[in-house]
Amino acid sequence: MPDILIKGAVAVLTMDDTRRELEGADVLIRDGVIADVGVGLQAGGAEIVLATGCVVTPGLVNTHHHLYQTLTRAVPGGQDALLFGWLQTLYPIWARFGPEEMYISAQIGLAELALSGCTMTSDHLYLFPNGSRLDDTIAAAGDVGLRFHPTRGAMSIGESDGGLPPDSLVEKEAAILEDCVRVIDAFHDPSEGAMVRVGVAPCSPFSVSRDLMRDAAILARNKGVMLHTHLAENDEDIAYSMEKFGCRPGQYAEDLGWTGPDVWHAHCVKLDGQEIDLFSRSKTGVAHCPCSNCRLGSGIAPVRAMRNAGVKVGLGVDGSASNDGGSLVGEARQMMLLQRVANGADAMSSREALEIATRGGAQVLGRDDCGQIAVGKRADIAVWDVSGLQSAGSWDVAAFLLAGPTSVRDLFVEGRRIVADGRVVSFDLERAIARQGQLVQKLQE
Repeated sequence: MPDILIKGAVAVLTMDDTRRELEGADVLIRDGVIADVGVGLQAGGAEIVLATGCVVTPGLVNTHHHLYQTLTRAVPGGQDALLFGWLQTLYPIWARFGPEEMYISAQIGLAELALSGCTMTSDHLYLFPNGSRLDDTIAAAGDVGLRFHPTRGAMSIGESDGGLPPDSLVEKEAAILEDCVRVIDAFHDPSEGAMVRVGVAPCSPFSVSRDLMRDAAILARNKGVMLHTHLAENDEDIAYSMEKFGCRPGQYAEDLGWTGPDVWHAHCVKLDGQEIDLFSRSKTGVAHCPCSNCRLGSGIAPVRAMRNAGVKVGLGVDGSASNDGGSLVGEARQMMLLQRVANGADAMSSREALEIATRGGAQVLGRDDCGQIAVGKRADIAVWDVSGLQSAGSWDVAAFLLAGPTSVRDLFVEGRRIVADGRVVSFDLERAIARQGQLVQKLQE
């Protein structure tokens, strides 16, 4: 692979340890790694990517998604429901999915992320109807070219046992643990620069047993992989925890081994002060999903309080059935605005929001090799054209979350170009969109 020199950017927002912002700067990529950052770089034989009129940032990092849900955007009956009612509307539809639905929906969701500047994403897949496997989404990520952290989720408590999902979507707990071992052994890569790392992710405290939560934590630590689940998402979630477990979600998580630097929880909208302190002390991460939280009426997560306490926070788009879109740069702006609504106009700057969306997400996923533009880090880079309509008149193009743009011109993952001139070039996106439409029509019928 030839060297690539991204040259002459209006600004390079490095998100390195000193948060340098370099004007008129270049970035040299060699063998998938950032080889140099500075002004006036030269590299004989390198492919030159002119970044005139562009801002260059680290690729954005998505810490929570349900890629299979891109087949179920804006479903009637679920558009205006709270979390539990929304789930009960969607479960019967998801029960009709198969391997192709999982594969195509993942392709579409990953392409949407890429166009919004995302180079690395996790995915939480917790239902496996009709022969579906985690392998289906991993194959899609390989096609699209994003750095991928799939998590093997699970549900084991169905309606007949007092749970929310239909019995057809739950699995035996022994089989769940057995398949976790299988996918970890088959796909997990612990090495620096890994393109795939697998996590263990029971869906939520209200869809699996205490035993499975505890056993999953033990298994993950034996295998050296990370843990993920939903936690403290809304008032219903808190009420369920108090009624069923006699404690708040934070204590439930701590009691079962679900805190620590190898754990990150999605949402955490309703964490209280003691739980925020617990997450800070234990170095537990949070995936903040502002648009989905708004869509489901869950509330505004206490991100400012978390950040002030030293909690690791990253961004997540969540699934397209509760967000209806997958723009990670849009999530960063939404987070910034919501924290200002809750805490005042000076509560979060655009630069802090961008840091959470890049370096912050990489830290949540345990990826110190990603999330910043610095020598030796992986070449996951987003190039944003700030010469167009959305940025016209902006006095501070480095604060592009305030004005735009909302999609990338170019995107590099491990030094490979995934998006060029605003188009996904790693696979046939138009063909995938056409097939997605056919699968949606089939589900509707």
